[in-house]
Amino acid sequence: MRSNKVKPGQTRPEPARGSRAAVSPGQVVSYLVLIIWALTTIYPFIWVTLNSFKPKGQIVSSSFSLPIGASFTLDNYKVAFQRVDVGLAYRNSLVISGSVTVLVVILAGLAAYGLVRYVFPGRQWLRNLVVAAMMFPVFATIIPVFGMESAWGITNTDSMLLTWLSIILPQVAGNLSFAIIVLMGYIRSLPVDLEEAAFLEGYGAIRIFFKIILPLARPSFATVAIFVFLWSYNDLFTQMFFLRYKETFTITRLLNEISSQAGTNYGLMAAAVVMAVIPVLIVYVILQKNIIKGLTAGALKG
Repeated sequence: MRSNKVKPGQTRPEPARGSRAAVSPGQVVSYLVLIIWALTTIYPFIWVTLNSFKPKGQIVSSSFSLPIGASFTLDNYKVAFQRVDVGLAYRNSLVISGSVTVLVVILAGLAAYGLVRYVFPGRQWLRNLVVAAMMFPVFATIIPVFGMESAWGITNTDSMLLTWLSIILPQVAGNLSFAIIVLMGYIRSLPVDLEEAAFLEGYGAIRIFFKIILPLARPSFATVAIFVFLWSYNDLFTQMFFLRYKETFTITRLLNEISSQAGTNYGLMAAAVVMAVIPVLIVYVILQKNIIKGLTAGALKG
């Protein structure tokens, strides 16, 4: 009887090229669940995209048909661009979401670095306060925040800069706790040897942060930046309070305006949804590796 044991110094022979690894029943069930979940997630967007190229009447009569031949039209997108300035809305979204992302990354990074590396009275109290801040939803704080900004005179003004500032400040405050907690976990896993060496070379805390911590923790900072940008871009609730004039509308606020004006014009509504979702999909497709790497890198280091 032939033995399957491998003798010392020998390597186990590789399987033939034509052979395939056995797939367990658990893997089959997992793949089926993931496929079904992917279909339920992707199909609604595909359905909306297809209907955005159909006339309004055909969407109601045959919403599941393909826009082929005479049923294909670009009128929905033409009407959307004629009614509103989509380019201006995209600019406002990029300015607001980009500013929120930069401020959150810098402020949260400095706060996380200080809470992890420095020992001072009240440090644990501040950590608990950061965690507790995540328990308060934006719905519970929007009224006092709006009243405070109204007292400052930065809401409902003709100044574009003040209007941007009025929406940037509450969005920055709403994302700081999440960003600080994520960055604290990653910075805590970094070795302190480089920081100590830099300190002996005369580096200050700010210089150490930007020259050492920021490059080493780049995956975690990238993940925080992506999530903050997307959250700010999709934050319709806060925008409804502070963006009152059409020239200040973001693309998400504009989508809500088009939907309320279009009524039963489902083609126009579908086109507006597609225009609002496309930038988000582009960000996910381009930066999905950074998202996964940032979420897992800290766990692997720990």
